[in-house]
Amino acid sequence: MKQNIWTNKYFAAVMALTACLLWGSSFPVLKVTYAELGLGPQDISARMLIAGARFFLAGLMVFALQRFILGETVGVPQGQLLPLLLLGLAQTGLQYFFFYNAMALVSGVKGAILNAMGNFFVVLLAHFLYADDRLNLGKVLGLAAGFTGIALVNWQPGTTLSWEFSLRGEGFMILAGLTMAFSTFWVKRLGRQLHPVTANAYQLTLGSLLLLALGVPALLNGAVEPTPLFWALFLYSAFLSAAAFSIWYLLLQHNRAGEITIYRFFIPISGSVLSALLLPGERFTLSIAAALLLVALGIGAVNRYSGKITSTPASSR
Repeated sequence: MKQNIWTNKYFAAVMALTACLLWGSSFPVLKVTYAELGLGPQDISARMLIAGARFFLAGLMVFALQRFILGETVGVPQGQLLPLLLLGLAQTGLQYFFFYNAMALVSGVKGAILNAMGNFFVVLLAHFLYADDRLNLGKVLGLAAGFTGIALVNWQPGTTLSWEFSLRGEGFMILAGLTMAFSTFWVKRLGRQLHPVTANAYQLTLGSLLLLALGVPALLNGAVEPTPLFWALFLYSAFLSAAAFSIWYLLLQHNRAGEITIYRFFIPISGSVLSALLLPGERFTLSIAAALLLVALGIGAVNRYSGKITSTPASSR
């Protein structure tokens, strides 16, 4: 019998790293988008309009993938629509309200590293919510490394990455991580009745409606003036959300979770490296490199020694 290519360990590794590279690229892409449109920290409605349109399109892309490429039905029982709406409002609407506004105030390098907090929050919450997913030595060491890295990235005397903490910057990034963590458990619960790709398509589309509603004032005021570069970045952002998530769940469908989730360490690495390469004024320092190494090691450790709950990404940057 012909082997399924998705079960080949080398192919799986390449595809997992590809998905993580796509997610990591979202950090510099978002910062370049803000700069291209001239959006400042005060332009909340304009950012929500962009976010809402992006995730609405990404949801439609996932629907198209599932229906026309995977050949699966996209319908869900009527009783599942309200749970999916609520999941979308939290996972896409609330999480990306915090994330998009945080990225207006923090650098791409810092955002890529701080974004990893969601992984560690999931592990901590799972200890209290699941009897079969308690903390062990491997996870404790991973958490210690991860949170040490998170703290270290804020200790940058003499640079833009310093101990200066703002609610709408670092604070909103923390809240985005917490929202992602709680959404992960919600996704796991819904996944018992729905295909996870189907659930994601619905929650992306439905959750984007909240962001679009918040973006109405910017739409009416003409606050967003698209350029050719903006459209290219926008279409790429929607594509990366749909493609990365779809790749990830195809991998999880055909492989053991621990063999795939271990590659999540590559998200902060690719995000911070691409930000340093592509964004003016952003660079690596010794302490940033050390923080990134600690966070990557922490993500690898907690996913290596965690249960199935951490295999479900509730976020696709």
